[in-house]
Amino acid sequence: MPALFDKEIVISLSDTDHDITQIQNSFLSVVVTANIQLDVKFDKIDESYKDGLVLFVGLKSGSNLIREYTIYHRGKTIDGSLQNDATTESFIYNTIKPKTCGTYISMREIEELIGNQTAVPYTIPLRFRVSIPLDDLLIFSAFTDYPNGLFGDLKIKFKINPHAFVFCQVNPIISMVKYYTMNKDELLGSSQQKLMDIDLMFRNWSLTFQYTKQFTQLGCTADLITGLHAEPLTESGLKNLICDIKPVTISIKNYVITEVTANMAGYKATDACLNRVRQFYSQRPFVVPAQRVEVWPFPTSAALTGIRTSQNIPLSHVTDFCLLFPKDARATTCFEKPCYQNMQVTTYGRN
Repeated sequence: MPALFDKEIVISLSDTDHDITQIQNSFLSVVVTANIQLDVKFDKIDESYKDGLVLFVGLKSGSNLIREYTIYHRGKTIDGSLQNDATTESFIYNTIKPKTCGTYISMREIEELIGNQTAVPYTIPLRFRVSIPLDDLLIFSAFTDYPNGLFGDLKIKFKINPHAFVFCQVNPIISMVKYYTMNKDELLGSSQQKLMDIDLMFRNWSLTFQYTKQFTQLGCTADLITGLHAEPLTESGLKNLICDIKPVTISIKNYVITEVTANMAGYKATDACLNRVRQFYSQRPFVVPAQRVEVWPFPTSAALTGIRTSQNIPLSHVTDFCLLFPKDARATTCFEKPCYQNMQVTTYGRN
């Protein structure tokens, strides 16, 4: 089921081969092909390090991919199921159990994909699969076995949020160790110079190489390692490791969903079992407890000195309360913890 940029996707959440659908064990599988733009070529990296230095592009949690959704039962919208800010809902709900997914791309792959491009920003294609457990969507968090054989089909309609994607530079020491471990035989059979350069990196890596060590939203800027090379110090062959760190902006130009699959777990039931379930629910409704996330923006914008504001929010049956302070208007799932003071939250007249 392909879907173009900003188009709705509708897919069934039950299988006619199953009498009972296990929502809690089911997931959506989405294949994303995107064109990513960079304003740096990463072409100042020595040949020895190109395969071991890696960028990550993807999502902090797979369910962040969904921007909005609606649930349908037998073709009719379930009251209260419309969620227009599903990414924020997913970010808050999945902070306690993140499931990062995406793709890793080496500097060599970036260099090859950019090729002979001369116009900035440079565009490269990426493709990766995102798995979204249904119970990672807050509306399905308490959903378990659903007797679709009695109650009929469930469907979900959703849109993708291209602003939810993030990027980061993988710790160079860890990524280089992994590259060395996975390609040890090949490296030992190659030139000694490459092994010596890798050894130089391990021995001379410095904590003064201050690149951005956290996720950054696509469209925003982070300090990344754009150059890494060994510089001769003496004629005897002594070298020093030089690391260039510059601000880099990575953004998404467009995307297409090339495949969407609902992987539904479930089982058949005997006629006797179905009859008992039918009898049980003939006198009572089938109820699934569900939660929602509501977003209330501050009425006042932050200044350089901070923010002074108050907000009265009507609350009912609230289990969690979360304050987010975006440093950039494009921040969707990346928020730094602020230093705050004189903050007061009043509930039922009590601080």
